[in-house]
This record gives sequence, C-alpha cells and structure tokens, in this order.
Amino acid sequence: MLTIDGSFGEGGGQILRSSLSLAMITQTPFRIENIRARRRKPGLMRQHLTAVKAAARVSNAHVEGAELGSTELVFEPGPICPGHYEFAVGTAGSTMLVLQTVLPALLLLTESGGESGGESGGEPSEVSVEGGTHNMNAPVFEFLDRAFRPQMQALGAEVSFGLEQHGFYPAGGGRVRATINRGFDPSASLELVERGRLESVEATALLAHLPAHIAEREFAALAEALDVPVDETRTVTLEESRSPGNTLIVDVASENVTEVFTGIGRKGVRAEEVGEETARAVNAYLAGGAPVGPYLADQLLLPMTITSGGVFRTSECTPHTATQLALIPRFVDVGFERIDDEHGTLIRVEK
Repeated sequence: MLTIDGSFGEGGGQILRSSLSLAMITQTPFRIENIRARRRKPGLMRQHLTAVKAAARVSNAHVEGAELGSTELVFEPGPICPGHYEFAVGTAGSTMLVLQTVLPALLLLTESGGESGGESGGEPSEVSVEGGTHNMNAPVFEFLDRAFRPQMQALGAEVSFGLEQHGFYPAGGGRVRATINRGFDPSASLELVERGRLESVEATALLAHLPAHIAEREFAALAEALDVPVDETRTVTLEESRSPGNTLIVDVASENVTEVFTGIGRKGVRAEEVGEETARAVNAYLAGGAPVGPYLADQLLLPMTITSGGVFRTSECTPHTATQLALIPRFVDVGFERIDDEHGTLIRVEK
C-alpha cells in the first residue's frame, strides 16, 4: 500500500485532500501518516473529516482512522459512483475544499464512461456541501466559479456552481452546489502562458449584518493602493447569513483568463487594511505578467494530470504548488517540467 507522509511540503490539509482525489481517480489505496503535522492543531479537523467521508461515499471506500484529531488514515477506494450527494461540515469549515476533493473524480466520468470502473459513467452528478463559503486560507465561491470553472470547461467539462446561502465564520450555515453534466475530455489539454490584454477590474464587497461604511472604506483603500483603476464597484448586502461577515472580491478579467482575489474581513482588522492587502495581491499579479495566479496554479495540476496535460505560466510557485508537483507522481505516471525565470514559473504537464 502506498504510504504518504502528511508532514512533507506544505504539511497541511492539501496533502490529504489531493491524496483522496488521486486515490479515487487511480483506484490506489493509501495510508497517510502525520496528517497536518505542520499546523497548530495537527490531525483531522471537522472540515478534513468531512472531505474524507465525502470521498468515501463517492468511491465506496473502506476507511480506517476517520475520526476527529486522527493523524493517520487508511483509504481504500472502490468504484466511483455518480449521483446526488449532500455533505455538511457542521462548522464554518470550507465547503469549497470539501467540494474540490470529490470534484475531480466525478469529472472523470465522461459520457462514454470513466476509467474508474463505475457502472454508470455519464450520469449527471450533483454535490451539495454546507458550511463556510468565504473563509480565510481557502478559495471562496467566486474564485471557484469565475477563475477555476472556466479552466475546467477548457478541459471539456460541463460543470456549474451555485451559491445557495453564504456562510461566514463562526456560524457557517452556507451552502454551495455543484452540478456536473459532462466530465473531462481525456484528449483535452490546457495552454495558458499569455494573459492577453487587461479587460476589466471589478470589486465586490459582501456585507452580512455589518454597516455599509465598511464596504465604502474597503473600496476607497483598494482604489488608492491599486496600480490600475477599478472599473466598477458593487456592494452586496446579505440578510440571510447566520453571522456577520465581510469579503472583498476583486475580479481581474484579461483576454485569456480571469483571476479572482479576495480579502476577508475579520475582527480587529480595519476595513482599510482589507482593501490594501487585496490591492497588494492584485498588484503583484499584474506586475508579473503571468496569466495564472498563485492560488489557481496548484488547483490546475490535478485536472491537467488526468486529461492530456498542457502548459501554463504562474506568477509564483507556492509551497502548495510545489507540494502538488511532488505528490501527484506518487499516484500517476506523469512528468512535470518546471522553469523559473523573471516572468514567474512555467509548468509543463507531460502525459
């Protein structure tokens, strides 16, 4: 059985989630040790446990060690089954990370059937996850929908995401839904090395049970700190949220790609700081010239691995991306070429 050391690389939950995805796709059983060893609270938290249970349901897996706080886990996948699934984190833990754990396996099932051994390849799937939708250190819904989804479409998938309710820390209660009508095209490849001309920069502030001046201050700080003008601002007031919350979202649309940057409002951090930190991330992306931002890069590698590869340039090879480059070949016969230069990092996926 394949053994994964959960303390290597970024040493967090990504290693577990990617291992689950890869195990389902390749039908490879694995044992992971030292889960989240580099985090302040090692072991499985509720969000990670939900991802394990979701993967187990989707792939009819045998699992050992699936309990809160566990630092070791055995996962033996069975056939992937399309269908309608509902999962709940039970806290404000990220729904997006749970969804991204099972999404690649379900996207592998094409109209002509998948490689997983499932009996009903081609049947549409729907996955609903309850918990947090706008979290620190996790992709928000808008990133998944407006930055990640178009690249999945470029690889042949037909998938839609719906945000049914926003969920902020600490109450959670958000709900996101993914509907998969068509899986990946195994012959598709992704080429994303040029950003193309900048088309628009738009900012949205989400406010739940908070005063409107927070959005106004975030927009003002963002506009002052950005190296390019903001074309449009929009404030969305959320009455249905279970707890107060605030997220600043900046969409940077270019000719060949849209990137999404976020600042999460939190207790003790002034609105101006949220605007400024978001502006710094956008400025760094625009200055580098690469089309793929630092957070989208690691999320493209796994889909490219199970299709026909391709090449992209990213502004930064983060520890998460470097970890993916090391982890994926443990499960899949694939080659990666990484070239770092003054323009960022070029990554080629060779099948």
